[in-house]
Amino acid sequence: MYKIAIVGASTLLGKELKDALSESSLAASDVALFDEEEGLGQLDQVGDEVTFVQAITADAFEHVDFTFFCGTESLTRKFWREALRAGSTVLDLSGALDQEAGVLVRSPWVGEPDVAADLFTPAVVPAHPAALALALLMERLLQAAPVRDAAATVMLPASEFGRAAMDELHQQTVNLLSFQSIPRTTFDAQLAYNLLCGFGENARVNMNAMDSRIRRQYSALAGRRLPALAIQTISAPVFHGHGFSIFAELERPVDLSLLEDAFSGDHVDLVLEDTDSPSNLSATGQNDVLVRLKLEPGLRNANESARVWLWAASDNLRLYAQNAVECALDLRRLRPQGTVQ
Repeated sequence: MYKIAIVGASTLLGKELKDALSESSLAASDVALFDEEEGLGQLDQVGDEVTFVQAITADAFEHVDFTFFCGTESLTRKFWREALRAGSTVLDLSGALDQEAGVLVRSPWVGEPDVAADLFTPAVVPAHPAALALALLMERLLQAAPVRDAAATVMLPASEFGRAAMDELHQQTVNLLSFQSIPRTTFDAQLAYNLLCGFGENARVNMNAMDSRIRRQYSALAGRRLPALAIQTISAPVFHGHGFSIFAELERPVDLSLLEDAFSGDHVDLVLEDTDSPSNLSATGQNDVLVRLKLEPGLRNANESARVWLWAASDNLRLYAQNAVECALDLRRLRPQGTVQ
């Protein structure tokens, strides 16, 4: 039985992580919920236990085995070293630590990491769900043939930027339908019924920072095993779920059936029916990345080509939480065993 702390427990990601822990082999753990001022005192339930969100005190991390940071980057930077000093294993989902020295970006689902976490690793960053989905898909593509070139457009939902972003998208949609002025506090731009590659200069969320974070973390997962990937991020007017449009040129033509075989397996769900399409709605609540394959017809055979299109979708919050739990399970080997801690 472990003791687990979730910092940023009242955020969308914090709540999803709590549910993922309750469904995992860590469900019997003692889970403490912490957050900043606006989340304090909220009643919540972890498994069968009713608890509440607490303030972070000087002894909050004492005897805590795993601390998940799910809140703002500033909250993580303020307390992560305190968690380390208390002997806790730190897992950062806030995006604050992936450029800190010695911190590893991880996913047990992608290949074999070149450098495994050890007792000297200060913290682990469970890979961002967009970077993880792209790495999973590129790894499967490599099983069919070497990749000469690849590019991806990633469509981000409002939930990627927190509850306030979702609320503003909702209010923008309602106000536009009633011909009223729209709120712009979060995006400083109209996101409803619109696609954006960046937000206004007074926006409270940073599209460029998110773009850079996904690029860095894909590169960290890819290492030297997976192909380089050109990535463009777009903010879509949806509340939940990632969408991916990916083009890849392979070193040699491959048959569609070979590609379909390569995309079978854990964490990726290949959609074969012509009438079905992966979408942010169909991916909701799914643990897998949904993907549809399409070949650009070759000169001699319509079912064989070196040019491949992938359309994919995933539940951004669920994929993030599931990967974070898997990282914690993978790191249990570093926790002291027995009664001495």
